[in-house]
Amino acid sequence: MDKSTYSSIEEYISSFPEPARAKLTELRNLISELAPEAKEKVSYQMPAFTLNGVFLYFAGYAKHIGFYPGVRTVEHFKSELSDYKTLKGTVQFPLNQPLPIELIKRMILFRLDENMLKKKS
Repeated sequence: MDKSTYSSIEEYISSFPEPARAKLTELRNLISELAPEAKEKVSYQMPAFTLNGVFLYFAGYAKHIGFYPGVRTVEHFKSELSDYKTLKGTVQFPLNQPLPIELIKRMILFRLDENMLKKKS
């Protein structure tokens, strides 16, 4: 969890202890499954997925996983995110709780749709 420069998402995730590592891996795998055409990269020293530009980021912290699907996505799912700390375009999922996989899936798909519309315009 140091402030190194990471060359890959794999390197980033492996720098974390459990349980953060397992949750970061779970999130990465979920994004890859739902957006197989998206490319992985490290941007702002965080894992990012790009498809018509960066469409989301995620990151590990001492007590939570930060998920960054953007302002519109967080607003769209606001009522379902009431159990989590949210900031502008950000959701914090505590490390001591399971990731809400079904909710995250819907958020990823919403963000993907939004990003594909950006490509068309």
